[in-house]
Amino acid sequence: MKGCKICGISDSKILTFLTSHPTPPRMIGFICNFSKSKRFVKHDKLKDLLKIDKKNSKYVAVLVGPFRDDILEKIKHLPFDYYQIYDCTPEEIKLIKEKYKKKIITAFTVSDKSDIKNFHLYNDVTDIYLFDSKGYELSRSFDHSLIKDIKLDKEVMIAGNIKYDEDLKNYFKLADIVDISGGIESSGLKDISKINFFLNNVNKTNNET
Repeated sequence: MKGCKICGISDSKILTFLTSHPTPPRMIGFICNFSKSKRFVKHDKLKDLLKIDKKNSKYVAVLVGPFRDDILEKIKHLPFDYYQIYDCTPEEIKLIKEKYKKKIITAFTVSDKSDIKNFHLYNDVTDIYLFDSKGYELSRSFDHSLIKDIKLDKEVMIAGNIKYDEDLKNYFKLADIVDISGGIESSGLKDISKINFFLNNVNKTNNET
């Protein structure tokens, strides 16, 4: 079964909708320390938000350069299943994985082939590889075909300006998990109708393949 991750959640109403959906996302992501993002959640709000039962989904902490601040200590007791990490070396990720006992999504931001040439260096510390755009807080695209010839023995997640109503078959040929955030928003806010369409779209695509 192919899955999806809904990222950038900062609202309890949206989170409750996701966790209670008949076909919920495999993963739900929260921006924990990247304040440039409009989807960033301050720590006190994050603690309250994560009191909502995740049910059949997994909670993901999205972390950009987490050694730059004290975020790892601040979130260590929160109910995260995965840490999605940007801008860290394999050695730094190994330290995080060993100390905090979390599964790791290693994120690569891609604009050309040079950005993915060193993915193999992370194999021992990575549970899931994420290939994303260079946008960070922006919803930008990249040429997803750049990853089509990569041979990995781990699951692959793909992001980068994916829309809620796209044909997902091509993405699922490249990856196990589709990661979406801006593509399910209207006027910068998560849109329940788009989320519902997208989750049903994932389910429909799974049933067709």
